[in-house]
Amino acid sequence: MTSRTNESAIEQWDSSATHEVMDATAKDGDFAKRHLVNPTLLRLLGDVRGRRVLDAGCGNGYFSRILAERGAQVVGVEPTHTMSAFAREKEAGLRQGITYVQADLAHLPDLGGPFDAVVCSMVLMAIPDWKPAMRACVDAVRPGGRLVFAVVHPAFEQLFSTWREHGAYRVERYLEEYEIVSPVASDYHRPLSAYLNELASLGCRLREIAEPGLDPAVAAETRRTTPAIDSYLHLPNFLFFSAEVTGG
Repeated sequence: MTSRTNESAIEQWDSSATHEVMDATAKDGDFAKRHLVNPTLLRLLGDVRGRRVLDAGCGNGYFSRILAERGAQVVGVEPTHTMSAFAREKEAGLRQGITYVQADLAHLPDLGGPFDAVVCSMVLMAIPDWKPAMRACVDAVRPGGRLVFAVVHPAFEQLFSTWREHGAYRVERYLEEYEIVSPVASDYHRPLSAYLNELASLGCRLREIAEPGLDPAVAAETRRTTPAIDSYLHLPNFLFFSAEVTGG
């Protein structure tokens, strides 16, 4: 476990977000987001035209902008000042109609009524006290609407670096909950059952779990410069949940 608070985690992410990195990933994220995360999230969300969608923990706003391009009415919530300011700066230039709000996901303000869908991409595993944030996301969805979220796969964390070192994946601690310290900001390991049980306790109906692997053609194009890319062919680094919110 960790003694870090949500507030200190937000400060950690805030101080690590540089304009250079945000600008480089402003269109569609990094390599993993482009080839593994974004396509899966978009498939699970389905047709978003005319739908009201909350991008919970939107970071620099890149996925909010993708959703807006597909016709969604988007509200993006981001707790860090640096990334929410960058997202608003982009919106000022692009004028896509996205509303960005700086707020802690565990304490969402009034966002103008329920959403047809909430997407929470690569966020929950970065929150020390994550259950209030998941509850807030569920509460933001209209009955019958959809919550779609993605986390680093708890069975295959640090997949790329471990494969690069050993040529295979190794895991020693799965059942415990603990902090994973990194130079950027910490993530928090918790087993798959923690997310599933919390969804059940909130009255959600699980519709799908996805564990995508990398397209072999993309791996072939990248292998020369990134040999450990084969890890993404054999094991899933990301885990996706799609759940229907029943409204109690």
